[in-house]
Amino acid sequence: MSDASGAAGGVSDAARGQVGIVLVSHSAAVAESIAELAANLAGGGATAPVAPAGGTTDGGLGTSAELISAAAARVDRGAGVAVLADLGSAVLTVKALLVEGGELPENTRLVDAPFVEGAVAAVVTASAGAPLDAVESAATEAYGYRKT
Repeated sequence: MSDASGAAGGVSDAARGQVGIVLVSHSAAVAESIAELAANLAGGGATAPVAPAGGTTDGGLGTSAELISAAAARVDRGAGVAVLADLGSAVLTVKALLVEGGELPENTRLVDAPFVEGAVAAVVTASAGAPLDAVESAATEAYGYRKT
């Protein structure tokens, strides 16, 4: 799945300046499915750019700094990039990229949020044109979603 930027083959005018979202999972299928779900639940109009970064470069389970960096570059529209990761080494890989510097766009942030609910909240909020702080806050607040 390519990024869901709201425009086939390019970036729509409405997507310029939006916060980009990267979803990092140990599984390419999981990252792609959550990216698709979040983009579809964001509703009509220009959806914020969202890209999956799942699995390894050879298609296996794991995480790849190369795939994460490439996904972040694809969704960067100048307003920041929010990265959500599923667990363990996905989080550690993003943290390492942030510490190293130069591999991720400026103003990239690892967001501590539940993967599915946080991704949906982040994409919906970014699609409304909110700044990175608000996108992070919406995703983080997903920890409080009650199901009973």
